[in-house]
Amino acid sequence: MRGDVEWGTVPGLVRSAAERYADTEAVVDGRTRLSYAGLGARVERAAAACMAAGVSPGDRVAVWAPNSLEWIVAALGAVSAGAVLVPLNTRFKGAEAAYVLARSRARLLLVTGTFLGTSYVASLRRAAGEGDGDGPLPGLPSLERVVVFADDAPASFVTWKDFLAGGEGVGEGEVRARAARVGGDMPSDIVFTSGTTGRPKGAVITHAQTLRAYEVWADLAGLRRGDRYLIVNPFFHTFGYKAGVIACLMRGATMIPQPVFDAGTVLANIAAERVSVLPGPPTLHQSLLDHPARDAHDLSTLRLVVTGAAVVPLRLVERLRDELGVGTVLTAYGLSEASGIVTMCRRGDPPSVIASTSGRAIPGTSVRVVDAAGALLPAGRPGEVLVRGFNVMRGYYEDEAATAEAFTPDGWLRTGDVGVLDEDGNLRITDRVKDMFVVGGFNAYPAEIEQRLCLHPEVADAAVIGVPDARLGEVGRAYVVRSPGSPLTADDLIAWSRREMANYKVPRQIRFVPRLPRNAGGKVLKRELRGRET
Repeated sequence: MRGDVEWGTVPGLVRSAAERYADTEAVVDGRTRLSYAGLGARVERAAAACMAAGVSPGDRVAVWAPNSLEWIVAALGAVSAGAVLVPLNTRFKGAEAAYVLARSRARLLLVTGTFLGTSYVASLRRAAGEGDGDGPLPGLPSLERVVVFADDAPASFVTWKDFLAGGEGVGEGEVRARAARVGGDMPSDIVFTSGTTGRPKGAVITHAQTLRAYEVWADLAGLRRGDRYLIVNPFFHTFGYKAGVIACLMRGATMIPQPVFDAGTVLANIAAERVSVLPGPPTLHQSLLDHPARDAHDLSTLRLVVTGAAVVPLRLVERLRDELGVGTVLTAYGLSEASGIVTMCRRGDPPSVIASTSGRAIPGTSVRVVDAAGALLPAGRPGEVLVRGFNVMRGYYEDEAATAEAFTPDGWLRTGDVGVLDEDGNLRITDRVKDMFVVGGFNAYPAEIEQRLCLHPEVADAAVIGVPDARLGEVGRAYVVRSPGSPLTADDLIAWSRREMANYKVPRQIRFVPRLPRNAGGKVLKRELRGRET
């Protein structure tokens, strides 16, 4: 595998890309256009600054910022200095960010100034500005320095410019020697995820796992030199950082980071930058197809779309191919605890397989489906998805109990997802274990019902939850987004559903909404729906 032999580690990959693709455009961010040689130089400068700030191999360095050139340089610089990257969700409030910083015992934080009208610095100071420590945030005694991506910074914090200047005394030889001491079996990042329950837990992934997984991803997707990749998926998420930044470094593709999803901006970027690759959740692509100004933009350069969700309407796959001329549309499935990738469709799979499944296990991994007692289930039977292979995390950071709970006694990772394998090994995710509800003794899987609802020509989006029912125990309630201009009523949709699915699957209640609440990764926030009034 090329990732194991040629690169070895993420800093090795960065240096290799700087040399092999030196004059190729690496990053386009606003008016800034940077070659791979230029990106390599900036990453080494950031690594020098980390070293000058006292970052040692194995120290945790957090980045809390939207997609940008600075994020790429800061993250890769920290990892090149031997640090373990801890990406923070840009949707976090101050207290949530403080929890992850405390839990990971991060020594250095690189943070944006103001984003979407919110001062991240101010929110963090409110959450961790008091305590026994004597650093920039007393409530976080392990945190020794906070660097702000801005022209000025509060007292005891440092600007990005001054931080970089602090590394000028560290020579290129020192930086490269530090990077060379990083080993493939060392942790490269800790991605905090809530998993199925409780507070966020940090999945520890190594350099070798990251490189092998995203060499596979790039191969299966067909990513190639000269591609221009619009990265809307957030960098704090594996889909944005690894299937985005890391994969582009491997193939010499151009990264075009977009900090906030806006359909109009995406359309403009595709046309202006001749974008050829656009991964993202199905809702992203649906919004582009339905945008009233779509035909005013030249989208002819788009050739590759990779998406993933429990529900990927067949109509979406067909429209991407027929209306936009996208040659390759693929679906995939992954989770942070398995390096972000478990299964993936292959180029050449029929549209029905791409829309109805997440493809087959990637090379070097195995997938099985089991019942509640852990017994292996045959093809066609739903159960919990288990994973084993090179991509599975080392464990949750400093949490032996949670790690033990995440694995079966014989070493399979419990994903917490319900799925079905077909005879060819294609996996269809039907739901989270905790989202399943029981209607009169029958197991109902919301994602299966959602997929069926989205086949209705006047349904643009749908989410289903179980709600209490005096007679049946639970029944389905569907939150539905109508297609633009549709007069669809609840009675119409329920009547249609009775013709299309088994009675126990039919939603008894319909709530029409302008949009579904989603997180930055595109997943529907079911907890928010459950909290709404009846």
